[in-house]
Amino acid sequence: MAARETLLTMGEPAPWVVLGSRQRPDFKLDTLAGRYVVVTFFLSAAWPMGRRIVDAFMAARARFDDDLVAWAGVSIDPDDDRQHRVLEALPGMRPLWDFDGAASLLYGALRSPATPATALAAAMQATGRGGGLAGQYYPHTLVLDRQLRVVEAFPIQELGETPERHVARVLEAVERLPPVDPPQVASVQAPVLVLPRVFEPDLCRRLIAYYEERGGHESGFMRERDGMTVSVTDYSHKQRRDQDIDDPRLRHSCMVRIHDRILTELQRAYQFRATRIERYIVACYEAATGGHFRPHRDNTTKGTAHRRFAVSLHLNSGEYEGGYLRFPEYGNRLYIAPPGGAVVFSCSLMHEATPVTRGRRYMFLPFLYDDAAAAIRQENAKYVVAQ
Repeated sequence: MAARETLLTMGEPAPWVVLGSRQRPDFKLDTLAGRYVVVTFFLSAAWPMGRRIVDAFMAARARFDDDLVAWAGVSIDPDDDRQHRVLEALPGMRPLWDFDGAASLLYGALRSPATPATALAAAMQATGRGGGLAGQYYPHTLVLDRQLRVVEAFPIQELGETPERHVARVLEAVERLPPVDPPQVASVQAPVLVLPRVFEPDLCRRLIAYYEERGGHESGFMRERDGMTVSVTDYSHKQRRDQDIDDPRLRHSCMVRIHDRILTELQRAYQFRATRIERYIVACYEAATGGHFRPHRDNTTKGTAHRRFAVSLHLNSGEYEGGYLRFPEYGNRLYIAPPGGAVVFSCSLMHEATPVTRGRRYMFLPFLYDDAAAAIRQENAKYVVAQ
């Protein structure tokens, strides 16, 4: 099993792993989805800092109830189980066993070529600064959202931060999360994904600055005429300016985050494995020019038939008015994602961007497809009129 050499980052899905627990040897971490989850890789309760971290979380027992928030403490030390060093406090608090180190490897806590035994020995002998124990184990706490995607990671420093302050910072992060909705009867809604925390604020600002420095160009849309796919302009149907991203480092930053933070959710929700990205653009809908895009589908021409899923990634939500996504086939509900978040949907769905009434709405708008669709794109290239 390949070791991960960094901790999970904001927006990444937490790996679904099987761990041991007091109740069963095959506890599946993904069964905790549907609530906020705090996961602490504390190495061992025999390690002094690990013991103090566990005790500090246990002292905050009232904050963990399994309805809103659950805590899972992961140990790689078999003696934690044999000697009952860490006990369950259900509902809400579970020690979990990772004695073979498989989960720690996937989460970046255990670093190759270390083993649980060597990591434990290093911790007992001497601890390194910067969160790593002799470069082998990196204890940390993750806050996960209801879909088990990372909200924030908190390395456990042996020096410079008390266990109580570590736990306090974790709980402060949980408090900042939106409240869990009370149970309610579902209404008709479009079959879309709304995913927060795909792009960090800094990347959103860089993309907006990239657009502002270059100004964009008028954006048309694709139509079928005489068997050919052509680009047309009709301001009554669409008013938007686009800027192609030519900077390879900026494109790579966008690609990595789409890969790490969207594709797993896409596969889980729709059983679709995307392997290709079409276009890297920043789009701007501006109130001054009546920015909008009337109802349309994204795959109705030969030149666009390969498109499978659209990603509407919001770069500056809250800084403009209007500019919602709407899916008319599923009613008048309006969709928006927080800054850096995305709405992901099938290209076959009719959708529109409602007019921006104040300010500027900046978006990153790629399409996703797979290898089979790539063959369709190649076959249909002869029908596309070059712009």
